[in-house]
Amino acid sequence: MGVFTRVRDIISSNINAMLDRAEDPEKLVRLMIREMEDTLVEIKASCAQSIAGKKRVQRQADEMRARAHAWAAKAELAVKKGREDLAREALMEKRRFNERADVLEEEAAQFDGLVESHQQDITALEAKLGMARDKQRILVQRHNRAQGKRRAQESIRRVDTSDALLRFEQFENRIERMEAEADLVNYGRKPSLLEAFADLETDEDIEQELEALKAAGSKSESAEQA
Repeated sequence: MGVFTRVRDIISSNINAMLDRAEDPEKLVRLMIREMEDTLVEIKASCAQSIAGKKRVQRQADEMRARAHAWAAKAELAVKKGREDLAREALMEKRRFNERADVLEEEAAQFDGLVESHQQDITALEAKLGMARDKQRILVQRHNRAQGKRRAQESIRRVDTSDALLRFEQFENRIERMEAEADLVNYGRKPSLLEAFADLETDEDIEQELEALKAAGSKSESAEQA
């Protein structure tokens, strides 16, 4: 009876409602599937036993019917031979075997009902098992998507904008430090010969331009006095 009570509970259960209330739906659906699979194995085994039992009982009933027919034939023979006493006993045996056959056929009919009930339970349980497996597949997909989303968000947090700006500032400071070091290398260094002549040429150009400006200024003053 335990098997059938469990089957009725499973068949009448609302999988969606159970999973919605569960703290860990994935764990619950795994347990449900395992329970359904175990129960399905038990029901199929019980169904097979019922089928075998029905065949056995039906075979015994057929044997009782055959014996009853045999005693009926013996009764007819006894009547033909004028042995009513033997015919009476043969008819009693015939009735006895027919009564046993009736009991066995009734038992076989009960097995038929049991087999039919098993088959209905198997069909309903397989449907529930299919629903549970579909739910499990959906939950696994949702779990995988959630994990992927979480990993992406964690990556985004690791590469936060403030971190990127900090690294950029550090890189900029390093470049400025390298530039300062390069300037220090040239600081206080004696000019080369070419650099010295270049400076002289620059100074000469400036002096010539200065003399030209002075000459132009003198001409302007002379013109005004005239």
